[in-house]
Amino acid sequence: MTEPALTVDLGERSYPLYIDSQIISSESLYRKHISGRNVLIVTDENTAPHYLPALQETLSGFNCNRLVLPPGESQKTLDTVASIYDQLMRDRFDRNSTLIALGGGVVGDICGFAAATYQRGVRFVQVPTTLLAQVDSSVGGKTGVNHPLGKNMIGAFHQPACVIADMDTLTTLPARELKAGLAEVIKYGLIDDAEFFQWVDKNLSGLLSLEATSLRQAVAHCCENKARIVASDEREKGKRALLNLGHTFGHAIENACGYGVWLHGEAIAAGMCLAAQFSIALGQLPEPDLAIIKSVFQRADLPVQPPAEMTAQDCLNLMSRDKKVKDNILTLVLMKGIGRAFLSTDYDRSILEHTLDSAFSGAAGCLSENE
Repeated sequence: MTEPALTVDLGERSYPLYIDSQIISSESLYRKHISGRNVLIVTDENTAPHYLPALQETLSGFNCNRLVLPPGESQKTLDTVASIYDQLMRDRFDRNSTLIALGGGVVGDICGFAAATYQRGVRFVQVPTTLLAQVDSSVGGKTGVNHPLGKNMIGAFHQPACVIADMDTLTTLPARELKAGLAEVIKYGLIDDAEFFQWVDKNLSGLLSLEATSLRQAVAHCCENKARIVASDEREKGKRALLNLGHTFGHAIENACGYGVWLHGEAIAAGMCLAAQFSIALGQLPEPDLAIIKSVFQRADLPVQPPAEMTAQDCLNLMSRDKKVKDNILTLVLMKGIGRAFLSTDYDRSILEHTLDSAFSGAAGCLSENE
């Protein structure tokens, strides 16, 4: 039986993370973490052909149903969550039921939010099949959906019963999705782990070519870092907010372009570069560090500039609606160096506006090379 790679330590809400190959259909893992007889697998049209039949066979001993959603960030809405409620109620699923999120971050967020709110909360299991979901979104219990006026504005904290990250699923991942996931990997190095940032830089070609040892090491290290941060700050009252490096800028990009036009990882890669530029403008980050940061993102074929279709004012307007705004003050994650991120509300807005004006005046075009 596969042993957990690590545990997210949250007292009675603690749960294991399994990180290995050929575990997506391991019946013993699911049986340990499913409550009751009723199981609903929530997945999408991109993931289902690869893994849904085998998972249904694995769970044939349960009353196992499925719901296959259209793919993409545009589906991350309350209407989609309502379709999950419809299925659960049609099938008469009670509070002793389990949802399984089979897919990437979008599926995990939608399914997790449905689990958090159906009959005031039912159990769910995360089975992430993308790099971004494995290293970040499947761990920590953040669930939710988007609103036309803001990303992830509707949601709940609801921890999974376990996370089953099968490394073999990354072999079916489109190249663009893999690169987008690497943005989150790089983020962990920039936040508080300069040594890991250097490791990613050194092993980037292996990660891009799906070298198994490098990928597993990256996933395990990122999960270990996130588990440690979540255990110390489950509800994002302090240090956990550092995980939002680049996200305030990046969420604005996703919203302005239309959800799904820029992938989440692409948007936060550009967002992290904007955060670095602002940090330099404030006299916090040494200017040579920006070139190093951009170089790693460029080698991963990720954007380092915002989209030309967006203006600095668009970005400011959307950032003002970010969920990290408290009492009309926006908390930003900035950097004093690679591996030295910090939270700030004490900054000159005019410098932020000047930084964005400068960045957007030299903005890149569409992501046609990545499409």
